[in-house]
Amino acid sequence: MYDWQNPKVTGINREPPHVTSIPFPDEASARSGQREDTPYFRLLNGQWQFRYFERACDVPDLGDCSRWTWDQITVPINWQMAGYDRPHYTNGRYPIPMDPPFVPNDNPVGVYRRTFTIPEEWAGRRVSVTFDGVDSAFYLYLNGRNVGFSKVSHMPAEFNITPYLAEGENVLVVQVFKWSDGTYLEDQDMWRLSGIFRDVYLVAAPLLHLRDVRIRTKLDDRCEDATLELAAWVNNHSPQDTSGTLAAKLLDETGTVIADVATDSLTVSGKQEAVHEFSTPVIAPKKWSAEEPNLYTLLITLTGNNGSILEVQRQPVGFRRVEIRDSMLLVNGVPIKLQGVNRHDTDPDTGHTISRESMIRDIVLIKRHNINAVRTSHYPNDPFWLDLCDRYGLYVIGEADLECNGFVIPTMDPKDWAQLSDDPDWEAAYLDRMVRMVERDKNHPSIIMWSLGNESGFGCNHVKMADWARQADPMRPIHYEGDYDDKIADVHSHMYTSVPELIKAAEDPADQRPYFLCEYAHAMGQGPGSLKEYWEAIRKYPKLIGGCVWEWAEHGVRQRKPDGTEWFAHGGDFGDDPHDGNFCYDGLVSPDRIPRSGLIEYKKILEPVHVEALDLGKGRLRIHNRWAFSSLNGLRGVWEIRKDGETIQHGELDILDVAAGSSADLSIPCDSPTDVDGSEYSLHLSFALANSTLWAEKGYELAWAQFLFPTKTPSLAAFAEPRGSELTLDQSGNKVLIEGGDFRIEFDRHSGTIVDWRYRGSSLVAQGPRFNLWRAPTDNDVHVAKQWYQERFDKQMQRTADVRVSRNSPVEAAIEVDAVIAPRAIRPQLACTYRYVIHGSGSVVLTISVRPLRDNLPVLPRVGLLMSLPSGFEDFSWYGLGPHECYVDRQESGRLGVWKSTVTEQYVPYVKPQEHGNRMNVRWATLTNPQGLGLALFGFSTINISALHFTPPDLTDAKHTVDLAPRPETFLCLDHAHHGLGSNSCGPVPLDQYHLRAKPMQLTIGLRPLAGSQDMPELLRRMRMEAS
Repeated sequence: MYDWQNPKVTGINREPPHVTSIPFPDEASARSGQREDTPYFRLLNGQWQFRYFERACDVPDLGDCSRWTWDQITVPINWQMAGYDRPHYTNGRYPIPMDPPFVPNDNPVGVYRRTFTIPEEWAGRRVSVTFDGVDSAFYLYLNGRNVGFSKVSHMPAEFNITPYLAEGENVLVVQVFKWSDGTYLEDQDMWRLSGIFRDVYLVAAPLLHLRDVRIRTKLDDRCEDATLELAAWVNNHSPQDTSGTLAAKLLDETGTVIADVATDSLTVSGKQEAVHEFSTPVIAPKKWSAEEPNLYTLLITLTGNNGSILEVQRQPVGFRRVEIRDSMLLVNGVPIKLQGVNRHDTDPDTGHTISRESMIRDIVLIKRHNINAVRTSHYPNDPFWLDLCDRYGLYVIGEADLECNGFVIPTMDPKDWAQLSDDPDWEAAYLDRMVRMVERDKNHPSIIMWSLGNESGFGCNHVKMADWARQADPMRPIHYEGDYDDKIADVHSHMYTSVPELIKAAEDPADQRPYFLCEYAHAMGQGPGSLKEYWEAIRKYPKLIGGCVWEWAEHGVRQRKPDGTEWFAHGGDFGDDPHDGNFCYDGLVSPDRIPRSGLIEYKKILEPVHVEALDLGKGRLRIHNRWAFSSLNGLRGVWEIRKDGETIQHGELDILDVAAGSSADLSIPCDSPTDVDGSEYSLHLSFALANSTLWAEKGYELAWAQFLFPTKTPSLAAFAEPRGSELTLDQSGNKVLIEGGDFRIEFDRHSGTIVDWRYRGSSLVAQGPRFNLWRAPTDNDVHVAKQWYQERFDKQMQRTADVRVSRNSPVEAAIEVDAVIAPRAIRPQLACTYRYVIHGSGSVVLTISVRPLRDNLPVLPRVGLLMSLPSGFEDFSWYGLGPHECYVDRQESGRLGVWKSTVTEQYVPYVKPQEHGNRMNVRWATLTNPQGLGLALFGFSTINISALHFTPPDLTDAKHTVDLAPRPETFLCLDHAHHGLGSNSCGPVPLDQYHLRAKPMQLTIGLRPLAGSQDMPELLRRMRMEAS
């Protein structure tokens, strides 16, 4: 049996796993921690020779490969991202026949070749080569000799190459197999990409070498003082017994030595290894947490028997304790909530190769959005990522490179899911993945839980993994979502639990373990919804310890059209089969890390400051600190009073000396506003960093709040003022023509709407308002949209049943239209009555009343009006929630204000086009051309508005952003309501209160021509005054 098809062969001649560390020549270079500062490290990234073969049997004799014709490839990168083979996206279905442990005979192979020379100063040292990530299995050759073999794509493989080295030039050859038996254990939801995708490097270690280090910090019961425990494995590669001295010292963040941990003489027998263990008390160390990631540095020096330094290694030290007590997850004795995301390694240009710059960009974005936890879904991340989590402060659920979801998909039988997990023949493969992860990452304080993998059923191999992990590291809890019978996991983990189910679990006394949402709020496309309700439950119940949104970033493969237009491909775009389409686009940020609206909402929900209005009129507030460890004195608070969106008072809050988990009352020294003049007043508070951090500059906002003072509903009558000129009314034939002063409105009886509206000679309307219930389905609408299509909501037709025209006064006319909505082949669904009131000022008040004609209609996508304006009306302003899009179950992050934008800027490039751009709670909006001519819109109760250069059918029909061609017109949706977003692409439907059910509804809007500068707030004030 081939090695790459034998699960009992996990590696050949590979070095034992250990922490990520390299030897430095002295303490000064070790203090820097930069691998470039040691002469004993050499990165082999860069240009390599490369050949791609469709089948393993096509690979010629590697011993003669110097004669081959070679291409060039950059290492690291997945070869599909370099133009070889093709990317393949599938969520759970295997890209190969389910015939474990075998893979197809047509198994593509990539052969890599490069040369290197060994520096003279490396003479007499042990030289190793490490591959941090290779997908899926590979053989290593040096100077024509077989060095070894390895599997597990996301774990390092280290080989001792000292016996194979030659003087002068050395030739390194790597033969990588696209598929192996490991493919069955790496069925994660991701693009299936191959090759060397992480760093490759050489390390020269002394013959007496510090092979591995284990650090444990044990806090006392009060979590004040600590004991630092150190275990060091010293390996002697020499055949002779060798003596030396091992010394360790602990440095604080300033580089000051605060503890001498150990000094010990040692003698290690030839070709043997010895372990030395030490402990030392540390009084009142600063503790590590995600909020306050206080890091110390441990320097470990190994000297020879002549006193010369053989090597110095460094390891991060974070003093922290993780425990489960009273159904809660505690860090340093304090209950915490995991405000997390699931994070894949994904880059639109390099695939699974993530540069250090990209990782820093990710962690900065994550920290800036109040996220404190990451699950490494579903494999160990690059070691540098964990270094960043230690430094920047993130809790990490370290997950093994293990998923075999494809076995359950054909039958949905849980027994099939566990086919490999419960097969002892695969025990070695399972254990190998756990052991190598824990041994590599055991010293990272950021890791607070170990996870046995994802969606692999449950079986005896999971039990072996958990047993080994508990013996090797009793300091961290074990997580595994698939432990449905509660046999091994320390936390109850579940994915895509609905809010009602979550509350039920929290109140269930039968299971006293903490409850963790390892995946929730599927952030696919326009979504997710109800983050507010999730976190209301999580904060209410101590047993609920938080969760990780699925997921951080969308998995995109960037493509370019011949004209340079960029777009992102998804499953099936490369002819890959089977595939799961755009299911890989389910992140809080786009593939190129542009935050989606869902991330802005998540930041708001997770904000560390919650403000409660005790007596708004007197400016009395209560400030709640949601942080677990940090005081609010690191934030600066400011306040504003706004009148119709314009700041009229402002000030700075007193120093926010509110301890973690506490609250304090304060008063705003403001004049209490009243609405006697018809204005709308609001209080706005902002909380920003008082000092710069690693991840944000001083002044960066982390939290905010807004409160509305009571105000009146605008008056319909006042909207018509000034009254304007007398109207002329002409009802010739099928047309109704209404003229007055400087405007002219033409109404078509047949279509039941305005077909032309001219103001001062310019056309304001391309298509008049018509009832609209269709929205381009969002990704989270995927299931309910089947009912919408069945009802043919996307093909709605309007039959005009009756038109009634009346003159109410010389300066006012009315048109009423009765209409029935019924697509072809479908029984009538809804009845609509439009009432237009046209005033001599040119203003129009339109009320549409809707009632269902059947009681078996599904929930509706939206209820409102769709109209279009001619080209040129590009400037878009509104007074409502903004600046980003908001929907009924995702509106907490919307700020009330006057916002200015353009119609073009309203476009949100979701990879699969869908409904977007909705502005909620709008009081007024304007659309104008560069000359200031345009249309003003008013909501007599707040309304939803979107203005786009695309119609709902345009967005519905497009599969990619490049399928969209902006139209010159502006398409305006004026909505009474939208159906909720939810997260039903892979989670629950919207909560019941966000279902848009068919029932009688009414929407009233005002439309008014604009010319030049118009004082919209003043008109709104007048309308409110009239109402009083």
